[in-house]
Amino acid sequence: MARLKILKHRHLIQALGATMFNSNFKGFFEGNIYKGNLKSVCIPVLNCYSCPGAIFSCPIGSLQAVENSTKFSLSFYILGLMGLFGILAGRFFCGYLCPFGFFQDLLYKIKVKKFKLPKKASKVLSLLKYFILAIMVFLLPILLSSPTKISDPYFCKYLCPSGTIFGGIPLALRNVQIRNAIGSLFFYKLTIAILIIVLSIILYRFFCRYLCPLGAFLGIFNPISFYRLSVSHNCIDCKKCQAKCKFDIPTYKTPNSPECIRCNDCVKVCPVGAIKAGVKHDDERDYSANL
Repeated sequence: MARLKILKHRHLIQALGATMFNSNFKGFFEGNIYKGNLKSVCIPVLNCYSCPGAIFSCPIGSLQAVENSTKFSLSFYILGLMGLFGILAGRFFCGYLCPFGFFQDLLYKIKVKKFKLPKKASKVLSLLKYFILAIMVFLLPILLSSPTKISDPYFCKYLCPSGTIFGGIPLALRNVQIRNAIGSLFFYKLTIAILIIVLSIILYRFFCRYLCPLGAFLGIFNPISFYRLSVSHNCIDCKKCQAKCKFDIPTYKTPNSPECIRCNDCVKVCPVGAIKAGVKHDDERDYSANL
């Protein structure tokens, strides 16, 4: 399959996606959130329910909301939907549609000295998002639930920066009642958000790479998703794809690594056009031994 030319304009697609997912513009001026029928629909990106502009729901936030009620059966619908998104395109949504991912891309464009963690340290830290998924999203709400089966939304309440930056702060600025209710938890979350912002300026997509549970979940499906990267027999092992990759992924060996956000930078830089993105490719190189 020929390269998908439209995907070359990634930042434009990200901007359009962020605008579409947050099209309740009056919410930013009125200091309230949209509660219409679309809020019952989950989208495969980190876009907080409490953001004044959000017209859809975040899947992680929806899972946490279900765990904070007695209707546990609904979580299977959300998990199934997340699995469907993962099977369709894996972490493509992280690279092209996630508003918080786009926010981090913009932060990284700030002209300051950039840093790169040692490979071993980065590899170990990248496992942290899987622990966050397993522990903060699933285990803690189950193990620490009250006798009535109600539990805190641990990830959303104690870690998620998106809810603070795009939800808490805008609402507090425009809503007097929310502003008057601000306490120590808000300032704790604000500190976490500022720290993640600073780290995202000097380390590419710090949150996506090391902390995001949704990215961890979708990444599990990267090797089997319909939309995927492939390497043809034309590959000359020049390693330019790895040198270009901001996540330091050796695409020529593992084009569908769980860490890959499908930004397609490797596709653009390949000198012989050996790396392709899409649903089906001919002349695909056998790289299964490297998985």
